[in-house]
Amino acid sequence: MTQQKFFVQRITRLLSSLSKSTLTFKIGFFILLSLVTLAVLEPYINNYLLRGRSSTEIGLFPKLLPPSLEHPLGTDHFGRDIFSLQLTGLRYSLIIGLLAGGIATLIAVVIATASGYLGGKVDGALNAMTNSVLVIPTLPILLAIAAYIRMDLLMMSFTLSIFSWPWPTRVIRAQILSLKERPYIDLAKVSGLNSVEIMFFEILPNLMPFIGVGFANAVIGAMIAETGLRLIGLGPGDIPSLGLLLFWSMGFGAIAQGYYQLVFAPAILLILIFISLNLVNIGLEDMFNPRLKRITGL
Repeated sequence: MTQQKFFVQRITRLLSSLSKSTLTFKIGFFILLSLVTLAVLEPYINNYLLRGRSSTEIGLFPKLLPPSLEHPLGTDHFGRDIFSLQLTGLRYSLIIGLLAGGIATLIAVVIATASGYLGGKVDGALNAMTNSVLVIPTLPILLAIAAYIRMDLLMMSFTLSIFSWPWPTRVIRAQILSLKERPYIDLAKVSGLNSVEIMFFEILPNLMPFIGVGFANAVIGAMIAETGLRLIGLGPGDIPSLGLLLFWSMGFGAIAQGYYQLVFAPAILLILIFISLNLVNIGLEDMFNPRLKRITGL
């Protein structure tokens, strides 16, 4: 059997085990998939609802209309359809979260694999770097960067990812330290596989659940940080994420004036994203960490 076929077999086995996942995982995955589907379809839905015009364009409709069939959540103080704005905000928030989480997880996998498998001085240096970033106060640095650097979508995601990789790195490194002592790794060494082949074809397929957990945590951390920055008015003003929609509604005094949907709609979407990612995380832990399941009894 070639290494590529072996790798595909491991991935297939992983997907098969996901199909037998717990109810917690299925609920979280269903909510997350629904939100991602809405975000993917956002350009088509808004193009149909707004007849090709942008959801952030001012004066499209009369201001502060109540909810109706034409405008399910009404319109805001700039005459924009609130439902369309939420779809746009959901799309940008998910793009930023997934991009930042993906970059952070990629950094974590590379550092954790090199650190855990190679060991020795390499492990010492990379572990010290990881612990150093962990103790850095993230929020003040993010505030300074966001205040003085003009950001676009990619820059925002990359900046958030810089502070999101240490925790996934620690989780993945701990698993690699355990896996590299297994007999099949010794067998792979005897078979003549080099270190890179062992890391990519023998160790990484067994780390997929933990990489998934690390990715979900990184996405949550990045989205919380992004929302915090946008709530105080920092970050790119031309990217209407859910955090920026909350900032706009608070600046308008939406709650004081009784326009609760302006605040509750983006807040509920953010809560649903965090709940779904946490449920997926718990479901993955239940499936792939039986020791934790025995301890918690859940």
